[in-house]
Amino acid sequence: MIPITEYAGRDVAVFGLARSGLSAARALAAGGAIVHAWDDNEAARENAEKEGLVLSDINARDWRGFAALVLSPGVPLTHPKPHRVVELARAVGVPIVGDIELFARAVNALPAHARPKIIGVTGTNGKSTTTALIGHILKHAGRDARIGGNIGTGVLDLESLHAGAHYVLELSSYQLDLQESLRCTVAVFLNLTPDHLDRHGDMAGYLAAKRRVFRNQGAGDWAVVGVDDAYGAQICTELTSGARQVAPVSAGQALSRGVSTLGGRLYDALNGRAELVLDMREAPALPGRHNAQNAAAAYAACRALGLSTREIIAGIATFPGLEHRLERVAEIDGVRFVNDSKATNADASAQALAVYDRVYWIAGGKMKDGGIETLEKFFPRIAKAYLIGESAPKLALTLAGKAPSVQCGTMDKAVAQAFKDARAAKEKGAVVLLSPACASFDQFRDFEARGDHFKKLVAALEEAVSRKASA
Repeated sequence: MIPITEYAGRDVAVFGLARSGLSAARALAAGGAIVHAWDDNEAARENAEKEGLVLSDINARDWRGFAALVLSPGVPLTHPKPHRVVELARAVGVPIVGDIELFARAVNALPAHARPKIIGVTGTNGKSTTTALIGHILKHAGRDARIGGNIGTGVLDLESLHAGAHYVLELSSYQLDLQESLRCTVAVFLNLTPDHLDRHGDMAGYLAAKRRVFRNQGAGDWAVVGVDDAYGAQICTELTSGARQVAPVSAGQALSRGVSTLGGRLYDALNGRAELVLDMREAPALPGRHNAQNAAAAYAACRALGLSTREIIAGIATFPGLEHRLERVAEIDGVRFVNDSKATNADASAQALAVYDRVYWIAGGKMKDGGIETLEKFFPRIAKAYLIGESAPKLALTLAGKAPSVQCGTMDKAVAQAFKDARAAKEKGAVVLLSPACASFDQFRDFEARGDHFKKLVAALEEAVSRKASA
């Protein structure tokens, strides 16, 4: 844990008691603050009490006594309208911060020589894989790497600060909106496509939030920027004129300077001369063009941190992959099962559908703006779609006449039917792919719970088939 001592002896409101809120409440209490923790959700409050947190209904308190409001990133700050606690805080001038800002202030309070290195990773897609990959490379090379933020462990639950540590943080747009003083030694911006527009108002607001990852960087810091979309290309051009050093990365473009992947090969041109450093076939846990960009970004970030090419390539080659992102679950009677539950929008699912030639596709959930129309070029790869959740009827309409589909409703029915059809077809390389292209909140707590349920169902299938074969 990283104790937050800034508010020692003062009253601090913490609103939203999911992972980051719980983490912030514990860190503040450890640093001597008087914590007033609350959540509108009764189940969240009950869970917080089980975690040992003392609750305090901040709705019934005089807000003028609070030194700060620590807001969980999931609580609306500006759009579609500010949450009432945000309005209350603003009405009496109470500063609003998030857990990333608390972390940043704790780092900045240290003498310069005692501060750890911070690697911040953002973008619409690929954040989690790139964050995990950078952390794995650092650990494989013997560095002290702590991985957290929007992935795995809340940032304030990571091990305490010291100069030799590398904090590799996945940063969502919601988290970036709540920070002012984070300085990233290496800031990674992967890509930008429409997402979370209900929370940011429009693409301009979404882009502005993501760009905050570069806030406070100075001479000696690095910006690693994906240039395969117009937003990233523009950012890269603008940053090049600043004090920081910039490393463009691409999955498909030959770069005169930067890191790129072409034809399944990774090239390092950071010094101005392209050198082949890795055949991506040596990294089986990173299939597809999107993972080629993730690998290029991770390579560039680790080079910026001073690792040698040999150390980085060894780390990439041994990366085991990320849970819930193109995770290879099992192969049963020649049918492969792949868990891509983290694909919560169409662009993320496009990356998965591009990898496999023939898929029995499980999709659906809480649909985001735009639906799945952008996936039409992949419809010929779909042997059949098995649609779940509240979006199933709309998805079926989009697929009508373009790819066969069935509305299964539940994950249980979808997995059973997809396996039955894939096994009966006896097609070489058939894949049952969970890549929902939708959020999970209509049926599951989060995408992790959705992916875990898929894996549980696949394990049960595997056991049943094995039991039948041995009978």
